[in-house]
Amino acid sequence: MRINRDNFLVRLRARDERALEFVLEEYGGLLMSVIKRHLSCLPQMQEECLNDVLLRIWEHIAQFDESRSTFKNWIAGIARYQSITYLRKYKKYLDERSLDSCDAGAEDVELLRLIERELSDETERMLSCLKAEDRSIFLKLYCEGQGIEEVSRETGIKKSAIYQRIARGKKKIISLRNREVN
Repeated sequence: MRINRDNFLVRLRARDERALEFVLEEYGGLLMSVIKRHLSCLPQMQEECLNDVLLRIWEHIAQFDESRSTFKNWIAGIARYQSITYLRKYKKYLDERSLDSCDAGAEDVELLRLIERELSDETERMLSCLKAEDRSIFLKLYCEGQGIEEVSRETGIKKSAIYQRIARGKKKIISLRNREVN
């Protein structure tokens, strides 16, 4: 059976590797443009990231829902989030490397700044849909690594209210992402 636009999703869900090859041929340019946009400072990792994106598509194709998004938008989202994961991993690697040795080169420091800026911009964009107080809670919990109790003490907000704000905030962020994807 020949794989084409009409049957590639069915074949992909049936674990036909030729369907994944079709995805790469048909959407590889889109995936690489998303990856390159986020990993422009790490060209040596772009190909590996593409491979991981294809693996994520393969592993999670059962979760794709045509009623919520187009396939093109769905895989672009996977590429975006996988690229951000690569940025975080590389930032952690550079942080550890600079802590282990005092001779971190100027290009490592500059690369670290670029990665931090990309992650910061992405975080700010994702949290922009939240009220200032909720944004602060998200930053304390997910960026600074504070616990619920610590945030509760700092802000004077009950833990149950913080959990509610987190749940509502996540829904808003997901809604924002879905609107961007569509």
